[in-house]
Amino acid sequence: MKIFVTKKIYVISGLICLAILLGGYLTFMNAQGRADNEGVPHTNEKMQINLVTGEFKSETEDGEEIETYRWDPGHIHLPKGEPITLSIYGVNGMEHPFIIEGTDIKGTVKKGEETLLNLQFNEEGTYRLVCTSHSSIENNGPMVAYLEVK
Repeated sequence: MKIFVTKKIYVISGLICLAILLGGYLTFMNAQGRADNEGVPHTNEKMQINLVTGEFKSETEDGEEIETYRWDPGHIHLPKGEPITLSIYGVNGMEHPFIIEGTDIKGTVKKGEETLLNLQFNEEGTYRLVCTSHSSIENNGPMVAYLEVK
């Protein structure tokens, strides 16, 4: 029985790693040549950034199950003054109500659904995308993504 549980943990861990790599790759492909690369021509096409909701689970040595929810990727570079579509797909957790600190933007990402946000940041800075249900360790967080605008 213990071998089956260990294999299950490896399979789940592998799937989580694959999802993280895929999310990072998609973000890189959508943002390449636009965010931090001066001198690279911009197209008239609107930039799209893709995020997903993720969950990590583990067990402590004394058998306690612990988990946390995350936005993936957790750090995104965005160009100042350019229109952007932020696509967030709900994978783990039934729903994640969120705010983007420093703005009046809020919404909810639901499992199995895509939430689209049309954004344009005209001020440089770091804006935190925070799930209000998972804002700290005490409630399986912090579920925070950092939107860095330059």
